Amino acid sequence: MITLEQTREIAGKIAQLGLNESALSTLRQAYPGVHFTYCMDDDIPNNEPVLARDDFNLYLVDGREHCLCLTNSHEVATGIVVAEIIPD
Repeated sequence: MITLEQTREIAGKIAQLGLNESALSTLRQAYPGVHFTYCMDDDIPNNEPVLARDDFNLYLVDGREHCLCLTNSHEVATGIVVAEIIPD
């Protein structure tokens, strides 16, 4: 489970640190039970982020089953996708 408060804290840390591999490494150390993935936001079509910022969106991952899938439920979330937004 990843709480709404944790999601907000993570977004704040990304905003403070910037979106780069060092920031993701810091997040992985700060939240050892959470799996973090980075991609571009346009790689995630037809899904609504659980938290949207100007330069990135956060999506929740449900890893309970054999295959990973995106979810909007904090109660079943096991990971977070940090999806960078690059203006056109």
